Amino acid sequence: MADVQAGPILVAGAMKTEMDSREDSLKPRPVVRAAAFSVHIFTAFGAAIALLAMLEAVREHWAAMFQWLGVALIIDAIDGPIARRLNVKDVQPNWSGDVLDLVVDFVTYVFVPAYAIVASGLLLPVAAPLLGIAIIVTSALYFADLRMKADDNHFRGFPALWNAAAFYLFLLHWPPVASTLLVAALVVLTFVPFHVLHPVRVVRLRWLTMSLIAVWAVLSLYALKMDFRVGTGVTVALCAIALWISFSDALIRFTRSFA
Repeated sequence: MADVQAGPILVAGAMKTEMDSREDSLKPRPVVRAAAFSVHIFTAFGAAIALLAMLEAVREHWAAMFQWLGVALIIDAIDGPIARRLNVKDVQPNWSGDVLDLVVDFVTYVFVPAYAIVASGLLLPVAAPLLGIAIIVTSALYFADLRMKADDNHFRGFPALWNAAAFYLFLLHWPPVASTLLVAALVVLTFVPFHVLHPVRVVRLRWLTMSLIAVWAVLSLYALKMDFRVGTGVTVALCAIALWISFSDALIRFTRSFA
């Protein structure tokens, strides 16, 4: 009788051992898991870059601050494709790349630029701290909005690109009243449902968008090297590219309505 009872137990044990062995064989190798986790570390370095940018901002070295924010922008541009190539989401399921990306984006796209906008003296003194608070609060809400992107990957509303907004404030150096009104308008536009072009993920006219982004990068580096003391041609070109990114979708839709 004992032998009869032991048979099923031995079979069940063998099956469990086989299943465990099969599961172990399906697990990613340690080197693959390490490579996947290194992508998260690379993304997290964007926050460290934000600290360096903040230190330059506190010293009022504005061009250097934007240079560090540019490095963070490069990290943000390439970590996603690398993560998808290495299948990081499945290899490291306990770590959320999406959450990490939002944390880093908030400090590089919002917090450091908001400090620069408030502390630079570009705005009316009475309005600067209030608008700084508005930038932080509305951007935090925007980042939490699950509808921030349309189905075609356009952003809905002004996409909290305060690093770009700060860059143009320094470039244009308008009177404080005009700069204050511009920042206030962007705060409001955060929740206005117009579409802003995502330079990488929007498929339509991507060749044109990427060409304009390349031109923008070259001209921006030149502007930073010259500490924003550039000619009218460079300023007009940079502003034209920004207008295309912001309003090309509305322009194309308007044009097609007459087709």
